[in-house]
Amino acid sequence: MYIVTGGAGFIGANIVKGLNARGERDILVVDDLSSGDKFRNLMDCEISDYVDKDLFLQWLEKGKLPNAAAVFHEGACSDTMEPDGRYMMNNNYEYSKTLLAWCQAQRVPLLYASSASVYGAGRIFEERREHEAPLNVYGYSKFQFDQFVRRVLPVATAPIVGFRYFNVYGPREQHKGRMASVAFHFFNQMREHGRVRLFQGSDGYADGEQRRDFVYIDDVVKVNFHFLERPDLSGIFNLGTGQAQSFNEVAVAVVNAVDALRNPSSGSRELQALQQEKIIEYIPMPVALHGKYQSFTQASISALRAAGYQDSFHPVQEGVMQYVRWMDAQAQ
Repeated sequence: MYIVTGGAGFIGANIVKGLNARGERDILVVDDLSSGDKFRNLMDCEISDYVDKDLFLQWLEKGKLPNAAAVFHEGACSDTMEPDGRYMMNNNYEYSKTLLAWCQAQRVPLLYASSASVYGAGRIFEERREHEAPLNVYGYSKFQFDQFVRRVLPVATAPIVGFRYFNVYGPREQHKGRMASVAFHFFNQMREHGRVRLFQGSDGYADGEQRRDFVYIDDVVKVNFHFLERPDLSGIFNLGTGQAQSFNEVAVAVVNAVDALRNPSSGSRELQALQQEKIIEYIPMPVALHGKYQSFTQASISALRAAGYQDSFHPVQEGVMQYVRWMDAQAQ
């Protein structure tokens, strides 16, 4: 059996779907369906059982979990604007420590979701303590669990692999609301209003020129399975493309992908033309994000490459095209 926490969420549901593609059906999904729409992420997946995250925690504490080949721990509060630090630390940190303790006692590999938010406003994104300074309590919760894992690794009895996800986008994220990717929001803005809106410039970047490492969900799943197949590997790894691209590039890719769906013979348009036509517009950044916004991220993937992962990653232009086609099909 495989256990996937957060299995009805964005990354978790894609891992479940990926396990199905590998012929796996004995999968226990753990999640919180208080937001009931998340069940749709599992409609085309095959699982053996589902359990609420609170009951799962009780099972953990009582040692009543079934045997597992591996645990994919994707469950967490991922709202970077959540102000309740007590809730965040209980949900993301204490819960994760309890799960790690069970995995170590049972010698079960744990592959878990960390986050690029641990780097805060830094400019060097390498998996080293001196570059880590989170800007919010979400990032802090992920940082503290990474620190805990670092202390356990020298005496670990089973593989532990943490993935510092950069800006992941792709199918099955629609339930995330404001925390969904900009590609998701741009697509819906184009469908509803015929234009997209980006933040005005900040931190020395021009309008829409803030840059992030945008990584397509299919690549995230592939990296998880790379480590699943190599139980000799443990550690904390960045999971991004290694290439920062601007929000403007994402917006242009979405607009051109939507245009291509409507008119396959239409040519691609450049940023300047879309600005002049007011298809791309810029709005002030919300006050709540001031001082808490990463204007630049770019994963160093040297550790990932050293761990043997050599496949290429989807650039924004390719990943967005695939994603827009999927969203359009869902909208139909």
